[in-house]
Amino acid sequence: MKHQNGAVALRAALLANMRSGHWRAGDKLPTERELSETYQIGRAAVRQVLAEAKERGLITQLVGSGTYVSKEAAALLEADDSEASGMHTSPAELMEARILIEPMIANLIVRNGTSADFLRMEECCTRGESAVSMPEFEVWDGALHQAIADATHNTFIKQVFQLMNRVREQGDWGALKMRSLTPERRRAYEQEHRALVNALKDRDEERARGLIMEHLVRIRHNLLGY
Repeated sequence: MKHQNGAVALRAALLANMRSGHWRAGDKLPTERELSETYQIGRAAVRQVLAEAKERGLITQLVGSGTYVSKEAAALLEADDSEASGMHTSPAELMEARILIEPMIANLIVRNGTSADFLRMEECCTRGESAVSMPEFEVWDGALHQAIADATHNTFIKQVFQLMNRVREQGDWGALKMRSLTPERRRAYEQEHRALVNALKDRDEERARGLIMEHLVRIRHNLLGY
């Protein structure tokens, strides 16, 4: 599970650094060893993530020199974001969809979730709780929600959650989350995540559905004020 979750975090961090302009065309990325240590994954997992980025045209690799942000990265990400969002999705629209969809998947997880799925959720909780920055916390928050969707073992549901996570990467959502997230609220989210994972592990569908709804209503209130 650490391999999977560390790769998720590394992939998200690469995209976040490029989208924000922290890494620009021609900038050199950290070495494979540095990325392996930072994200607590093996070198093979790092190479896989970098290979995916290279295939998308986001990076170039020069033997004996290193890995660099490609000249085309910014334009590729901008086009990718436009395709993913279609019409611009507002935070209010996203929350409306989440409140309708997410409580309903508890039934599938209770029926189909495996011990490996629940271990992955717990790992996401742990990494989120130990995150030292807001962006890092957001990465593991998104990874947890994707792990929950994956536990349905339903391809369509997993794709829907991947799209929702892409919307969460949009600027409006990030700006609202930055303004609304206090240390107290973050601790509340962490506690709610743990309670939800425990309910799912216990195969308690009714409790899980209630916890999901309470969590989403809290997020909506913190972000949007209603």
